[in-house]
Amino acid sequence: MQADFTKEVLKLWADGGWCMVPLAFQALAIYYISFALFFEIRGHPALRTSEDEWGHWIDRPDDAKGEIAQIFRFTQQGVTSLDTIRQRFVEVTKAYIPALDRRIRFVFMIIGTAPLTGLLGTVTGMLATFDGIAGGAGGADTVDVVAGGISEALITTETGLVIAIPAYVVLARIRRLRDQLELFLRRAETMTLRRFARALPGDPDAAALPPHGTPPHSGPTTPDDLPLPIPSIQPAT
Repeated sequence: MQADFTKEVLKLWADGGWCMVPLAFQALAIYYISFALFFEIRGHPALRTSEDEWGHWIDRPDDAKGEIAQIFRFTQQGVTSLDTIRQRFVEVTKAYIPALDRRIRFVFMIIGTAPLTGLLGTVTGMLATFDGIAGGAGGADTVDVVAGGISEALITTETGLVIAIPAYVVLARIRRLRDQLELFLRRAETMTLRRFARALPGDPDAAALPPHGTPPHSGPTTPDDLPLPIPSIQPAT
């Protein structure tokens, strides 16, 4: 059975023509980059730690661990005003989110090339078909040429779609993880501001902070403003 499957795959590869070679390289690049990015974001401590735990770390940064500890210590050490906290969280956000956005855009771009390469195979297959019809004298040889061209046209189109559609599903999950990471930073900023509003009672910005117990948000941006609404951070599974 496995031998039959291998023969069928090799036959499809041969029938698909030369466009199957760039499609294979595209598939390797797409899924290697996509899964590397997926596991990198998914493995971030912010997405694997419960909100109750890292919320406690904001009040006691010395208890924090790993990369989250570095974020909280950077945003809290030597703070003299609430504006300082906001500026430091802006720096932390710039260190994470723009780099992720650039990589996500790159993945989106290379995924889009797979169906286009399949379309190129469709064009070359149809050209071979028309050449067979125009130059053939009829009979079995002409039929073989026409059938081969049509087969190439259909196989490459199908292969391009088979590569791209699952990759778009993976990319949607990557975007959701990216949004969860951004939401973590926004919620951590608001909770840090609340903590220091009590420690810096003379700061005029402290009165603008929501009272304790209000769902955390930062400035005009709320979780509903994000591309994917995520009510709270939960540990990734």
